[in-house]
Amino acid sequence: MRYIDIEMVEPGHFLGKTIYATNGTVLLSAGIQLTVYMISTLKRIGVTNIYIRDPLMPDVEPEEILSEETKRNLIRNMSETMDSIRSGKDFNSRSISLVIDDLLDDVMRNKEVLIQLNEIRTKDNAEFVHAMNVCMISSLLGMGLHLNQTQLKELAIGALLHDIGKASEKPGIEGEPPAKHHTWVGFELLRSKREFSLLIAHVALQHHEHVDGSGIPRQLSEDQIHLYSRIVAVANTFDNLLQQDYHGKKMMPHIACEKMLAMSGKELDHEVVVQFMRAVSVYPNGVSVMLSTREAGVVVGQHRGLPGRPVIRLLNRESDDDINSREIDLAKHNTIFIEQVLG
Repeated sequence: MRYIDIEMVEPGHFLGKTIYATNGTVLLSAGIQLTVYMISTLKRIGVTNIYIRDPLMPDVEPEEILSEETKRNLIRNMSETMDSIRSGKDFNSRSISLVIDDLLDDVMRNKEVLIQLNEIRTKDNAEFVHAMNVCMISSLLGMGLHLNQTQLKELAIGALLHDIGKASEKPGIEGEPPAKHHTWVGFELLRSKREFSLLIAHVALQHHEHVDGSGIPRQLSEDQIHLYSRIVAVANTFDNLLQQDYHGKKMMPHIACEKMLAMSGKELDHEVVVQFMRAVSVYPNGVSVMLSTREAGVVVGQHRGLPGRPVIRLLNRESDDDINSREIDLAKHNTIFIEQVLG
């Protein structure tokens, strides 16, 4: 399987990973053969990169922390929650609690798997995939920071609902910022839920605060910001960076990680960033790279603790019918480096 730019996808390619609709149902199933119409539709709905099956890499799979069922349930629950708030109705907190239990079970079971944010986003499902990713990353970081089970559940719920205020954020006068920022709106929504700890509401309120005091909405600093919020800020920043335009393409994880290291101790909590760097895959499986040896290959394996030194598979075409492959483990070859991520 390879992860490629949508512009490189051709009719006849087979989809490698399922794409979900807004309500958690399957939009396109993994394994389907893509047509011109399907590719055109994917571009129209905002898909920029996808996984495709590669007969030369049948064993290469992106490592998953969450099960497909948990993903579907999370996306569906977030869709229903945001729809309820937008229509002025209460949302189902019990349903949120149950799906968080499933997520925490998945994260505990796969806590040694490195973070690879490879879920395919569309314009319609982007906010729900974002909430899911921030929740998953935050939960993994919380485990690494030795939070207990009660704390992990509070953290996970707060992370999933950190942007809930955007569903009812009131616009301000034209040309001015909203009358009340979504952090305040989210705080007020969540603190009214008696089933939830007040700390969950503070995640929504504080996740845009910076440890140097330059954040919003209250310019809190360091330990004035709750640990849950400092964790969610790191997860939120990473997922948001991956969606930014970087020289005409979405930012790759290794660039995002470099930017987050520069933000450590300023916008982001240093200890949480260090924990994040131990848990993230800088070069996810399936990504094509150029090595310092001027050889191109595909990332096929990871090392926890050495996220920047993955295993690379190189393919050498001797003829149309004869392709040889070999693998280089960068953890064992200290003089070879990844110079470029290819499209």
